[in-house]
Amino acid sequence: MAETGAPPAARDLVGRLVSGGLLSGGPAENSLLETLFYVASAGGTGPLLGYEGGAQETRFVGGAQHLADRMASALPEGTLRLGEPVHTVEYVPDAARVHTPRGVMDAARVVLAVPPVLAGRLHYSPALPPLRAGLLQRMPAGTALKIHAVYARPFWRAAGLSGVAQSAEGVLTETVDNTPPGARRAVLTGFAYGAEAALLRRQAPGARRRAVLDHLTALFGPEAGEPEEFVAFDWLAEEWTRGCFSGHLVPGAWTTFGPVLREAVGPLHWAGTETAVHWNGYFDGAVESGYRAAEEVRRSL
Repeated sequence: MAETGAPPAARDLVGRLVSGGLLSGGPAENSLLETLFYVASAGGTGPLLGYEGGAQETRFVGGAQHLADRMASALPEGTLRLGEPVHTVEYVPDAARVHTPRGVMDAARVVLAVPPVLAGRLHYSPALPPLRAGLLQRMPAGTALKIHAVYARPFWRAAGLSGVAQSAEGVLTETVDNTPPGARRAVLTGFAYGAEAALLRRQAPGARRRAVLDHLTALFGPEAGEPEEFVAFDWLAEEWTRGCFSGHLVPGAWTTFGPVLREAVGPLHWAGTETAVHWNGYFDGAVESGYRAAEEVRRSL
């Protein structure tokens, strides 16, 4: 972008928004080919970054967990087994055996719909083919850090501000007004990516809080520096995510390992939003991958 005469601030902002806001990492972490694929899967940066008519337009009242709860409620009793993480997958050409701390389950086919970083932590017997194993090693989850600052009232609205901001510098790349409908208190949510997220992780909790609140104060005024509550959520520290928003192939991995992304290994089929062709990284992509994996299973039986 420097060759086209774009100012450094514009270059940095685009780098932070695309690499951070979309792929949840820093520009140095992300593959150009992965970035181009990700953007193309949604039809461009406009739909990805846009609010009205875009990916950021709609939210679930009460949180996205309601979607999973409603889907679970429609399943026959005993189908969903929680608190029973799989640790080993044994397989032969036409059958598989899944091991959990509570026992063993036999199946004709297994669909692995967990993030690649978690799928790579399972034990497989026999070992996965080299290209599949290499793919899982080269598809880490994003490094985003999320913060919530809770206030008695949405003071920024009285000043005519939306709460939405993008910053070309500072610890936060993005902020949004995250106040739930009808809530008695207000919430500003911010995201740090890449080097900024790593910087905040290295700081003590008090210093991390101060750095974030200083940034919010610069954006929204003195009241932003005095929240009633402050929460920093780190997906990298969560055992069952190990990062967020989704997994991405590292530089150089697409051309060597990308061709096996959706390729079954005997009775093992691969799903999850990371395997989607359209809206990769989003709920829509996860649904697409589920239909595709289910059709693979149907054809194989």
